Amino acid sequence: MKKSGCVIVLLFLALCVSMFVNGLLLVSVGAKSASSSMSSTPLSFEETEIYAGDGTSDKIVVIPLEGVIAFGVPGSLGDSMVEDLKLAFRQAAEDPDVKGVVMVVDSPGGEVTASDTIYHEIQKLAALKPVVYYMQSIGASGAYYAACGASWIMCNDTTFTGSIGVIISTLNYRELFGKVGLQSVVFKSGKFKDMLNGARELTPEESEYVQALVMQSYDRFLGIVATARGLQPEALKAGPADGRILSGTDALREKLVDQTGYVEEAYSKAQELAESPDAAVVRYERTFSFGRIFRMFGEASATAPKVEVDLLRGSPDLLPGRQYFLPPFFAP
Repeated sequence: MKKSGCVIVLLFLALCVSMFVNGLLLVSVGAKSASSSMSSTPLSFEETEIYAGDGTSDKIVVIPLEGVIAFGVPGSLGDSMVEDLKLAFRQAAEDPDVKGVVMVVDSPGGEVTASDTIYHEIQKLAALKPVVYYMQSIGASGAYYAACGASWIMCNDTTFTGSIGVIISTLNYRELFGKVGLQSVVFKSGKFKDMLNGARELTPEESEYVQALVMQSYDRFLGIVATARGLQPEALKAGPADGRILSGTDALREKLVDQTGYVEEAYSKAQELAESPDAAVVRYERTFSFGRIFRMFGEASATAPKVEVDLLRGSPDLLPGRQYFLPPFFAP
């Protein structure tokens, strides 16, 4: 009896394991087929009406930009928030009924390259259709950099904007290593290969090199702002482009924005620039599809034994040694 009982238990466990493995295989196959179908079907955002139009098919599209700008922030349709924005811009550009775009922004900025990519995409869209860039509570640093590609820049009087500058940081834990009895041992191919090693002090030559990298990105930022706003680089450098945060009122005085007001005024401005005063105002909504879930399961099964779903879409940790367009209070 005991032997037969053990056999039954073993058979039951084997059946459970078999069902579990088959379930994983089904999920993997579903992920691949969903990914394949998604790649063959054009990705698009759903539209939610904010204001109805007046007997016309014309529409103004609202595209949101929220949070820290980074390639590491996951997207709803694309692999990242940057890819999501590119998809939204493409959808707006290819829709003949879309006469203008309003970007509604609440972002402190973010990675240099991600911000530059969004700026470039906005600039391309603005060459086809008017783009009004409206900053809500905050639209600083990298978010302001991106604004320079738009047709018209707006914010509220109380908005935090500006912060024209670049920051790169690292941690120095040399003294902590000494207290706990640790020592960093590095073998390197060149003298600059470990220049941000926190286990030692930077040499004067390394500090000079890193500062030169920062200033290279800063000069690009400065030149883009100067060109977009019709201002002199030297005047900007001596004034609002020293990294300071500005209120919307101060930004208007410094000619960094075209207009202050509320988001409804941004909609009206887009209708005016598009020469379509009766256009409806719709918002592109980020969708969360089953295909996206299957794709995450497939990616997770290929790389790790666990699946993480971030429904809150939180901001990524800021990484030491990476350049950011961010206000100083967001620096690590």
